[in-house]
Amino acid sequence: MTGVTLTRSLHSNAIANAALKGSAVLWFLTAVIGQWIFAYYTVVFYGGSALRGDVEAVNKNLIHGIISGDLIGNVMVIAHLVLAAIITFGGPLQIILGTVLTSGGPLQNISKLQSAAGAVHRLNGRIYMLTAFTISIGGLYMIWTRGTIGSFAQHIAISLNGVLIMIFAAVALGLAITGNIEKHRRWALRLFLVVSGVWFFRVGLMLWMTIHQRPVGYDPVTFTGPFLYFLAFAQYLLPLAVLELYFRTKDKASAPGRFAMAITILVLTVLMGVGIFAAFMGMWLPKI
Repeated sequence: MTGVTLTRSLHSNAIANAALKGSAVLWFLTAVIGQWIFAYYTVVFYGGSALRGDVEAVNKNLIHGIISGDLIGNVMVIAHLVLAAIITFGGPLQIILGTVLTSGGPLQNISKLQSAAGAVHRLNGRIYMLTAFTISIGGLYMIWTRGTIGSFAQHIAISLNGVLIMIFAAVALGLAITGNIEKHRRWALRLFLVVSGVWFFRVGLMLWMTIHQRPVGYDPVTFTGPFLYFLAFAQYLLPLAVLELYFRTKDKASAPGRFAMAITILVLTVLMGVGIFAAFMGMWLPKI
């Protein structure tokens, strides 16, 4: 390989790496905005309804919400909503803190700031993982004791999501304790995606509605149909598959492969952004 060829190869690799990293950052920032909007909606709508004592508003929006006489179930519902708001805000924050601490930069040279950020990261991480584990148990309890709309297949999909959350949280915590930071970061990202399943479902559904401008592939009354069966599993399995492809591309792919992955992530970011906007305008804004 000549010097000119080597230089061009290095230059191409540098550009490909920057494109891949930039597309991933853009995807994440878009997701952060969307998730924090969802967290704000959860706090304002459900918190406001609780302060007003407006049980009817909650039950219109939440199947089998507050049921008279069911103390344990009602406590589970309330705890689930509170924890959902906490985890939806805390997840992106945890990823941001972890990235800042391990990516180098000015913070690495300021020991007090680095120490403070590390302490916040560890505390938030423990709260996040405990919340993820707890909210999954609560979700499984609510699904199989109270039921919800949709079919048995959708209940299985949601239950699998909850089981994966608990497994990923345990693995991520174990890796953090043993000091395997690189693997911990990857499992933390996997945990972030499965925890975000409920959010991905809403964004995906509203993207689908935006494309078709009417219910296609499902019955809006019974909330069943092939598209919803697909989305129930795809809400966490599809993001996980894309993340694994991103890891493999980052670790092993050539410059053209990294450019292709960057373009794929950009397309997915645009689609997600459309879904977020549609969910905000159609589902969340009218209620806040």
